[in-house]
Amino acid sequence: MWQNRRVLVTGHTGFKGGWLSLWLAARGARVHGLALDPPTTPSFYAACRVAQCIDADRRGDIRDPAALIACLAAARPEIVFHLAAQPLVRRSYREPLDTFEVNVMGTTRLLEAVRTCDSVRAVVVVTTDKVYDNREWDWAYRETEQLGGADPYSASKACTEFVCDSYRRSFLKAAGIRLATARAGNVIGGGDWAADRLIPDFLRAVAAREPLAIRAPQSVRPWQHVLEPLAGYLLLAQRLLESDRFAEAWNFGPCEDDARPAGQVVEHLCGLVPEARWHRDGADHPHEAGMLRLDSTKARQRLGWRPRWGLAEALARTVEWHRAWQAGADMAAVSLAQIEAFETAATAARREAA
Repeated sequence: MWQNRRVLVTGHTGFKGGWLSLWLAARGARVHGLALDPPTTPSFYAACRVAQCIDADRRGDIRDPAALIACLAAARPEIVFHLAAQPLVRRSYREPLDTFEVNVMGTTRLLEAVRTCDSVRAVVVVTTDKVYDNREWDWAYRETEQLGGADPYSASKACTEFVCDSYRRSFLKAAGIRLATARAGNVIGGGDWAADRLIPDFLRAVAAREPLAIRAPQSVRPWQHVLEPLAGYLLLAQRLLESDRFAEAWNFGPCEDDARPAGQVVEHLCGLVPEARWHRDGADHPHEAGMLRLDSTKARQRLGWRPRWGLAEALARTVEWHRAWQAGADMAAVSLAQIEAFETAATAARREAA
C-alpha cells in the first residue's frame, strides 16, 4: 500500500508527526514534511533523525498560503496527513489568538491550498478527543455527539471539524478529494517532551529527582500509546483511497478499561520507576474536563481498527524508550523496533480473531 506512495505530513517535527513520518518511511512511502522547527528541545524529531529518514524536510507556517502551495507543488502528494497544530490546552489559555489562528485558519489555508493540487486524493485531518461538548458524563462520546469546547484549544479543534465538514461538502467531494477527520485519545509514548502533559512531566520530575505535582489526579482520560491512533490514521487513509464512504469523522480511542484517572496512571508509572514520587498540586489552575471517554465502535466495525497495546504495555514502552534515550541508544532503531513489535502484536491479534 505505502511503497513509493507520495505523502505530505504537516507537523512532522512534532511528537505524533515524527512517529508517523518514521513509520511511513519504514513502509517505503515518499514522505515530505512541512512544519516549524521542533516545538521542544530535546524532541523526537531530533532524537530519531527524522529528517534523514524522509524525502523532504521543509520549514513553513501553515498559515502562509505561499508556503503551502510551494510545498504541495514540490511534493505532489497523493495523501495528506495534517497534524500541524497548537496542541496544548493550558497554552491555549495563555495564547488564545495564536491557538485559533493556527488550528482553525491554518487548517482552512491548507484545505484551500489542497484545492490547487491535482495530485491529492485523500486528506486526514487530525483533531482531538476534546472536540466534544463535554458534559462530564460517564459514557463515551460517539462521532455523532454535539461538538463544542470550553477552553480555547478544544473550541479551536471543534471549529476545525466544522471547517473540514464545510470544505468536504462544498469543494472537495466534487473535486474527487476525500477528507476525513480523526479524533484520538490522550496519546503517550517515547519522545514526548511537551509542557503540561502528564507523562513528560513525570519523566522530568524523575530526572530532576523531585516529586511530581499533579493538578487533578481524579481526572479520567482515554490513555493510549501514540502508535494506536497512528495505525488508525494509516488505515483510514487507505480506506479513503478505496471509497468516499469513509470521508467523515472517526474516533480512535483505547479500550474502555484504559480510560483511567491520572492518579492511577502515575501510580503504575511509580511501579516501573521506583524512585518516583508524586503529590497533589493544590494551586488554582484553568478549567480542564474531569471526565472524558471515547467510543471507537465505528472504527472497529467499519475500518477493522482496534487497540493493540493496553495501558500497561503503553506505559512500559514509554519508559523503555526514555531509558534507551538516556543511555545514548540509536533512537531511530529503538523506535522502529517498537513499531515492528506493535505490528507483530496486530498480526497476532488478527490470527486469534480468525
